[in-house]
Order: sequence, then structure tokens, then C-alpha cells
Amino acid sequence: MYLYVKAIHIISVVSWFAGLFYLPRLLVYHTEAQQQQGETLKVMNAHFERWERLLFNAIMTPAMWLTLASGATMIYLAPDWLSQGWMHLKLGFVLVLLHYHFYTRKLLKEMRKGVFRWSSLKLRLWNELATILLVAIVFLVVLKSSVDWIWGVLGVILFAVSIMMAVRLVNRKK
Repeated sequence: MYLYVKAIHIISVVSWFAGLFYLPRLLVYHTEAQQQQGETLKVMNAHFERWERLLFNAIMTPAMWLTLASGATMIYLAPDWLSQGWMHLKLGFVLVLLHYHFYTRKLLKEMRKGVFRWSSLKLRLWNELATILLVAIVFLVVLKSSVDWIWGVLGVILFAVSIMMAVRLVNRKK
């Protein structure tokens, strides 16, 4: 039973992250489309709003709930994990990921109302946060050792700084 639940968990995590990677990218393009005018802007806004809504409601949110349900089921089937420090840290990262998910939804709703308060650069940087969280969670789950996860967290911080610098560099060259 456990391995079936684990397989479902992995599939749902992959699906959730696909949406977490793609939705902020759509928000970048939606923001950049605001430079258009007239009918072109109206058509582009309608298309972006439709894609964003479908992605969030049909893929991301169901995948998030399935991830949480299968994760909780795995903990139920292996309750000793809750006594391990790496699991506490992983659950902390999952809470950050949930905040990321719902804050991205907030940005999406603002854009539907015509409020574009984040620049495309800020949205590009926001987009990289999901990558940083994915790297942190995967290394933590694979390594599990408290010493190794400390090095992993330091590596994630270095990775995060590198990604942010790369995004800024690419944006400057545009």
C-alpha cells in the first residue's frame, strides 16, 4: 500500500510543481502584455486570464490537494517519520510552498482586476522561488541526515543567490 501512495505522491508533486513553475511565467507574460493597446490588449488579457484560471483551478489546486493527502497518508503509514528532524524541516518547506501557491493566486486575482503592481523582473524572481523550494525539499528528502541537510540548506542558499543573479543578468541583456 505504501509504495502505491508514494507513487501517487510523486506524480502529484510533479504535477503541482509544473503549475508552480508555469503560472508565474504566465504572469510575467501577462504583465509584459500590458504594453499593448486597444483590441490587442483586450484579446491578450482574455487569453492570459483563461490560461491562468485553467492552470490554477484544473491542475495546480487538485495536484496540491492530492500531494497533501498522499503525503499525510504516507505519514499515517510510517508515523515514525514525525520523530525525525528532516521531516519537520520538510514540512516547514511545504508550508512555505503552500504560501507561495496561495500568494501566486492573490497575484493572479489582482491581475484579473487590472492591478499589475509587480514588474516582470520581480515576477521572474518570484518564479525562481519554486525552483529553490524544490531543490531544498528534494535534497532534504534524499539525504535525511541532519549534517547533510545543513550543507544542503547552505547549498540551496548559494543556488538561490546564483539563480537570482542569473535572472537579473538575463533581464539586463534584454
